Amino acid sequence: MTSGHETPVRVGVFGLLGSGNLGNDGSLEAVLGYLRAEHPEAVVDALCGGPEVVAARYGIPATRLHWYRGEYRTASRAGAIAAKGLGKLVDAVRTAAWVRRHDVVIVPGMGVLEATLPLRPWGFPYSLFLLCASGRLFDTRVALVGVGAAPIGNRPTRALVRWSARLATYRSYRDTLSRDAMRAMGVDTARDEVYPDLAFALPTPTASAPSDQALSPSGPVCVGVMDFHGGNDDRARAEEIHRRYLDGTTRFVRTLVQDGRPVRLLTGDECDAPVVAAILDAVDSPLVTAAEAASLADLMKETAAADTVVATRYHNLICALKVGTPTLALSYAAKSDALMDRMGLAAYCHPAREVDADRLLEQFRTLEKRSAELRRTLTERNLVAARQLEDQFAALTAALFPATDHTHAHAHARQEAP
Repeated sequence: MTSGHETPVRVGVFGLLGSGNLGNDGSLEAVLGYLRAEHPEAVVDALCGGPEVVAARYGIPATRLHWYRGEYRTASRAGAIAAKGLGKLVDAVRTAAWVRRHDVVIVPGMGVLEATLPLRPWGFPYSLFLLCASGRLFDTRVALVGVGAAPIGNRPTRALVRWSARLATYRSYRDTLSRDAMRAMGVDTARDEVYPDLAFALPTPTASAPSDQALSPSGPVCVGVMDFHGGNDDRARAEEIHRRYLDGTTRFVRTLVQDGRPVRLLTGDECDAPVVAAILDAVDSPLVTAAEAASLADLMKETAAADTVVATRYHNLICALKVGTPTLALSYAAKSDALMDRMGLAAYCHPAREVDADRLLEQFRTLEKRSAELRRTLTERNLVAARQLEDQFAALTAALFPATDHTHAHAHARQEAP
């Protein structure tokens, strides 16, 4: 796209990346794959939660998202509260300076416009608002690509999310529910498209369960667990919701073990480790093991080797569905139901807030009886998803990398700016 004397396009990626959430990092990986394939001349760096991890794993320069290192700890002492407040002011300047150095900034996937898990307005919603406002200020194109959104009850959070979306140059969503939620919040979504989650663009591991085995499942079951305490509106009942989720999931795993089935416990975020430990402790059987997955590729390998998957985290579900393994969702948000519906498995959702081990087992056994048929359905739906993501990346190129005149005029003007 550029010849020798032209300035390469400077692309920033932004988000809670490298912070221990495999789904977020998988979305980043998909976008980096697209940039390397379609825009190899682009110079890429990140403003993110875990810069050391991102730099080491993906080979791009990375800067810490927050000046104050205690950002995600609840501030109780006066000194910590003051430092956090100062951090918000410093972050406004740091974010603006970072955005100004770029032609394009991409927010890759992630549920950046939702509060389905506990969230404070002055945390990530504020950071996203700073990003999008800085983009407008410095004429840097900001793209929210394949993001998740959901109705938000908290008014300050809702206002920050609404303004972030309005100020972005480009928006696309990972499901129709997300686009509907933003429209309901007063964002004009007339030109916004819906595509499958970016993780569907990642390479699929080749190993898969043999088809004869799929006819009568009796092998390993992957159970993806989560440190689940409900959402933003459930704070008062958080412990009760967690206890019910953990008890129901533990009972389910114990029954599988009694049936002689090997169970492999999966996570999707570092914070899920205590749930794995609690289940291993309660069931205490050599048939139950825990996977050490460091990426979505690792999760895909695990789920490809299973007969069946039962999972809570959204990206655990995606990994299982993408490799074509029959999957049951312990659904904690509407996005999980929408994903299962898109992949032809709408009947196999179970509420994570109210896990009923007997009902879950019943659904699980029905799922396994239909295993061969569901594998065929998943193969078809994955082909459709791959085609749709090719369209997503083509749309992104058209929106963010138009004929280079603007980019170079823009870059030239910046170089001359004081």
